[in-house]
Amino acid sequence: MAIKNILIMGAAGRDFHNFNTYYRNNKDYNIVAFTATQIPNIFGRKYPSQLAGDLYPQGINIYDESELVDLIKKFKVDEVVFSYSDIPFNVVMAKAALVNANGASFTMLGAQQTMVKSTKPVVAVLAVRTGCGKSQTSRTIVKLLRDAGKKVVAIRHPMPYGDLVKQKVQRFATLEDLKKHECTIEEIEEYEPHIALGGVIYAGVDYEAILREAEKEADVILWDGGNNDTSFYKADVTFTVVDPLRPGNELSYYPGTTSLRMADAVVINKIDSADAKDILTVRNNIRSVNPNATIIDAASPLFVEHPEMIKGKRVLVVEDGPTLTHGEMTIGAGTVAALNCGAKELVDPRPFTVKSITETYAKYPKIGVLLPAMGYGDQQMKDLEETINKTDCDAVVIGTPIDLGRILKINKPSTRVMYELQEIGSNTVASVLKEKGIL
Repeated sequence: MAIKNILIMGAAGRDFHNFNTYYRNNKDYNIVAFTATQIPNIFGRKYPSQLAGDLYPQGINIYDESELVDLIKKFKVDEVVFSYSDIPFNVVMAKAALVNANGASFTMLGAQQTMVKSTKPVVAVLAVRTGCGKSQTSRTIVKLLRDAGKKVVAIRHPMPYGDLVKQKVQRFATLEDLKKHECTIEEIEEYEPHIALGGVIYAGVDYEAILREAEKEADVILWDGGNNDTSFYKADVTFTVVDPLRPGNELSYYPGTTSLRMADAVVINKIDSADAKDILTVRNNIRSVNPNATIIDAASPLFVEHPEMIKGKRVLVVEDGPTLTHGEMTIGAGTVAALNCGAKELVDPRPFTVKSITETYAKYPKIGVLLPAMGYGDQQMKDLEETINKTDCDAVVIGTPIDLGRILKINKPSTRVMYELQEIGSNTVASVLKEKGIL
């Protein structure tokens, strides 16, 4: 059989995992390139030879996705493998049409083809979109299992935005580890809450190597998913979180619908802030594709550190970056808290943005008056800090999962908004874990 030339379309996460598990040592394929999108400044690098294996002694170049057509022609690509997440179905098929029109096949690997088997029980937390509430669901699971005397080690979906060789296997157990690994804001948002609970979380690039390290200190592995991607590991129980603030998205985004169909239990989150008709739409959609899943109703109650900083004030609301960008949300925890606490005005940051933050609004114009906490690297963190400090407001409402004031030097009063999962009814995370023999 002739060796196939393969190009992998990705965003510095699922693409590397698909390569590592399916293509790295497979002599039937020749990986000619990666392309990258969604995340700033991840193209122009190489997937390094130290991680790429013996078949790729020079490593593999990573290009911007905008060069896709030229790359297909240049490298005589036979097949393009789509390997990133949180994409509308119509956009996926538009990319497929582009690839097909230029002479290559278009492939999406099945979840089972790339899942690694663990020696320990695995609980997976997935979602149908970015920003549904995976993090608070994961924290609830960790607390339940730890209270039962089990050592839980979390493994987070990849965010390797730095030196890929150094990031092959990363372990986080203290705040100092965040500095040691030179984490971005996006990484800190996911790792710090686990550390704050006294837990351990792994991440990196090579997810089989990561799993083998985590297994050494775990009774149970928690897969803490990213975007709406499927699990990298074969799970003993899968929770998928859906969002009634975006009804219908659970059936129209890739691979979120796959995550929904794979779920043992589906958490309908944010029912305290969604319309009843939208909750019913989501519930009916769940039943249409996964009638055997247990449905857990849940709210995400908000806790504001200093509500007096909001009442009657002109506030700048900072929300989780990916939730506003490719997650397409136009409201978040900070916004709800500002409105509930009687803010006089939500200040529009767009007249005050600088450099990469200005570029973010140009790329995602629907963000509106909220400020996404973009921090993919030191320069963007500086741009975010400068934007916040230039904005003419009385106070800053921080709706991200971490204390931005610890990372950035903010020159005006700020208050954090926190949220946890609150289950409603007899179906709970605990009841599902007991049913599956995990708890």
